[in-house]
Amino acid sequence: MPDVSSPARARGQSIRPEQLYLFGETSAYSIETEGIKYIGSKLKLLPDILSIIRSLPVRRVLDGFSGTTRVSQAFAQCGYEVISNDIAVWSKVFAECYLKGTITKQLEDKIKYLNAVEPKDGWFTYHYGGEVNNGISIQSDGRKRVWQKYNTRKLDAIRSEIDKIADDSIENSVLLTSLILALDKADNTLGHYAYYLREWSPRSFKSLRLLSPRTQGLTEISDRHRITNTDVFNILPEVKADLSYFDPPYGSNNEKMPPSRVRYASYYHIWKTICLNDEPDIAGVANRRADYNDRDAGSVFEEFRKNKEGRFIALEAIEQLLSECTSPYILLSYSNGGRATKEEIGEIISRLCKNVNVFSMDYQRSVMSGMRWTYDWVSQREDNNMEFLFLIEK
Repeated sequence: MPDVSSPARARGQSIRPEQLYLFGETSAYSIETEGIKYIGSKLKLLPDILSIIRSLPVRRVLDGFSGTTRVSQAFAQCGYEVISNDIAVWSKVFAECYLKGTITKQLEDKIKYLNAVEPKDGWFTYHYGGEVNNGISIQSDGRKRVWQKYNTRKLDAIRSEIDKIADDSIENSVLLTSLILALDKADNTLGHYAYYLREWSPRSFKSLRLLSPRTQGLTEISDRHRITNTDVFNILPEVKADLSYFDPPYGSNNEKMPPSRVRYASYYHIWKTICLNDEPDIAGVANRRADYNDRDAGSVFEEFRKNKEGRFIALEAIEQLLSECTSPYILLSYSNGGRATKEEIGEIISRLCKNVNVFSMDYQRSVMSGMRWTYDWVSQREDNNMEFLFLIEK
């Protein structure tokens, strides 16, 4: 069983006395992860996720919806072998960076080189760069912009150089991650890329500067980490993991929400474009990729429609996920704002699994509670921001 303390000890990190696991008396070593601003990020839950699974006989874990890879990073730092999967291309880039990448002197020199390249006007500046205009981001075409021009001109110059100087795909991912992290710190948004702020945000005035990502480096198990970039149902039949962590996109349980709502893919369209550098056709006031159509769900787990029997398609997907997963342990994360209700998920789990613990996080009060499996948890007070963690034994 992995020793949670050993990776931190090996890196010489200090214990933070105030950081305690909520489900145990053992102090946690500092787990340092990186990522972009992301709706549904599990950053605050990392100590609890690690505490929940630490006593289980687990060596290999599957992170089926890795997103910004914060959970994958935390698993790796704790000594687990990680299979990090997500359908988003930028998630694959993050995973290659953080699980496989190593910051060498040569790579640091390349980052310095990219910071020094001569800015230029290009595709990104034309579509996403704006003038300050007395603090207003609305341009002459009536549209808002996500970055100020002096930063998109750097983006255009840096992006064209990365593919030229990277020695391999892992190094390419490290450099792309460095670029995305820098852009995320200088954008003009509330955390996603479907709408942009009318007045330039204070951070948008920051000058774009690339830094070295906090990669895992060459650890004794880094070569055993695996990265996949596909629909989770494609890998379930052949993945051999002791535990699978699932944090699917939730969709919304708001019945008044129109079918044309924005999906996760559309929220973060810009990162796909930067990774691929494919200059796609764009549409809408936010200049989103035209291949991200709001009328179709980006994921079956976000689907708001019902099937012919009147059952939500998203709920069927959760049932299929739990049924087809072969791991002896599953940790399922779900929000009370999702399309499936607690009662419906509970009914599925009771049919498919032999044992489960349920933990709930009240984000408004920053309190986590846990209990053995009873239906008492179903009657907990409904808050707007409740996150549930289901530890399932199949």
